[in-house]
Amino acid sequence: MARSGRYKVKFRRRREGKTDYRKRLALLKSGLPRLVVRRTNRHIIVQVMEYVPNGDRVLAYAFSKELRKFGWEYSLKSTPAAYLTGYLAALRAKKAGVERAVLDLGRQASTPGSKLYAALKGALDAGLEVPHGEEILPNESRIRGEHIASWAATLREENPEFYERQFSDYIRRGVDPTTIPEVFEQVLERIKQLNGVEPEGGALKVGEEGAS
Repeated sequence: MARSGRYKVKFRRRREGKTDYRKRLALLKSGLPRLVVRRTNRHIIVQVMEYVPNGDRVLAYAFSKELRKFGWEYSLKSTPAAYLTGYLAALRAKKAGVERAVLDLGRQASTPGSKLYAALKGALDAGLEVPHGEEILPNESRIRGEHIASWAATLREENPEFYERQFSDYIRRGVDPTTIPEVFEQVLERIKQLNGVEPEGGALKVGEEGAS
């Protein structure tokens, strides 16, 4: 209980460790929408939000579980899944008229090359402008899931028993973890096609259909 006139009760979300209000204020001062990336135990969530007086308004949204409808049968919290989710969210943001944003990771740990920055890389490749340093982005090999495919192939060859334990869910569903890079490219192409994206002079052209 507060007993001193100098004691100030912190905002509830600050007490619960959910919001860093100092960081949030700095982001809001930019005047740009926020590219909000969040990771749960099972999924990746990417939103583009803008501040309004009575709270935040969501301009675009993508949830990694949506990747299933594009043919992605692998983990929904992996580096490739994060990239694809960020890519999809950015396409929707651009169709909503958003061209630039600032990255908002909240109170999550900022680790270069992490899944959070894979989502940022996806948004950048979809054409959304977000201030960043190139050194924080994961490399193309990790984005495509080549490290996962290589590890799975090695385990299957050298330790089949451990491979079957480690990838039991994939095996049960008839999914081959060694083909992640190929499936990644297929899913990315489907996302582009269903959202009206066509190559044009080395850049991405966003159409008017299918972003919902």
